[in-house]
Amino acid sequence: MAGDINSSLTRADVAHHNRTWRRFVSQLAPFIEKEFHYTHEDVLLEPPFLVISNHVTRWDPLMLALSFPRNQLYFVASEHLFRLGNLSKILHYFAAPIAKKKGANVAADTVMTAMRRFKVGGNVCIFAEGETTWDGTTDPIFTATGKLAKISGASLVTYRLEGGYFTLPRWGSKIRRGRMHGHPVNIYSPEELKKMSASEVNAAINRDINEDAWQRQDHDHVEYHRRKERLAEHLETALFLCPKCNRIGHMKSHYDTLSCDCGFKVVYTAEGFFRPEEPFKTVRDWDEWQMKALKEGNYEKQERTAELFGDDGVVLSMEVESHLQRPLTKGRISQFPDRLGCGGRVFQMTGIQNMAIVKNDLLLFTYEDQYYEIKSTSPVCLRKYLAYWKDYKEQS
Repeated sequence: MAGDINSSLTRADVAHHNRTWRRFVSQLAPFIEKEFHYTHEDVLLEPPFLVISNHVTRWDPLMLALSFPRNQLYFVASEHLFRLGNLSKILHYFAAPIAKKKGANVAADTVMTAMRRFKVGGNVCIFAEGETTWDGTTDPIFTATGKLAKISGASLVTYRLEGGYFTLPRWGSKIRRGRMHGHPVNIYSPEELKKMSASEVNAAINRDINEDAWQRQDHDHVEYHRRKERLAEHLETALFLCPKCNRIGHMKSHYDTLSCDCGFKVVYTAEGFFRPEEPFKTVRDWDEWQMKALKEGNYEKQERTAELFGDDGVVLSMEVESHLQRPLTKGRISQFPDRLGCGGRVFQMTGIQNMAIVKNDLLLFTYEDQYYEIKSTSPVCLRKYLAYWKDYKEQS
């Protein structure tokens, strides 16, 4: 079996993976079903097929696996997954995931690897939003997804995960038990896909996998509980702007409460809504408001410095070889109007080419063709730096 990531597989490799997959899924199912209160519907389809799903939790690949008990899914995964040393080697041997740069569109090498997997009877799964949801709603998929589905020669399975946002929100640290379900929405044959344009395929996928956690919860009112009811723990990694004092970076979570040192506080309930419901009922409502305020500059700035906002306790690293990182410095990350500072290093906003976040504590970016990572060592919101960069890029 080939040893490099995104390498070709043979039909013998696929057969080996399928045998391992069947044993793995049968052993995994009882744990996932119990731990997440998870139910699912099986898909029994002849290979090859392409699976496109919404992305809610970091456990999503394992949950999808339960619905495909016969044939392995080769997941398109963040390139960061290939930097875990021996664990990455084990993952490659047993699962052979397909690498993709975090935050990037479906690149040519990713597409070619997927096509080679289809050719030898493999099945590919893509979380085509590119990242797990922060606010409980599904983002539009990568625009290249429809084209891949058309040229693949494989069937297309659209799949939706429901209840995942309240079970394990991206900003959360522990599982909350309530109700979660995964199921196929539609199956499109290769012949059907050929009759559709790439944009029509994209529209069908976006419609099928769309999940609005708040609309569903308004109807179902399922309670999600965790040990000691630390329901709001690490919510400050998602919500950074206080609606009372209008300052950035002063929100702190404790058990079920999110508060600011100005005196503002709310309780995050077992149903996922805030109490009181004013000024915001949901995380999504708060997030929409803060992102608009950040874009328009409607927040309190630092009085005596040029820094717009910042956080202490981060580590800056750079890529020295493929998938290997070297720590450079640690200290404070600072956002200035035209540059990003970290531990004494300065990155001009015009030189930052790409930026993305892994989980909630790792900010990745490319600066003048060099790959960097900023990791937080305590719960802080790195999203605001990503949002500021996107707004800066849009306005430039």
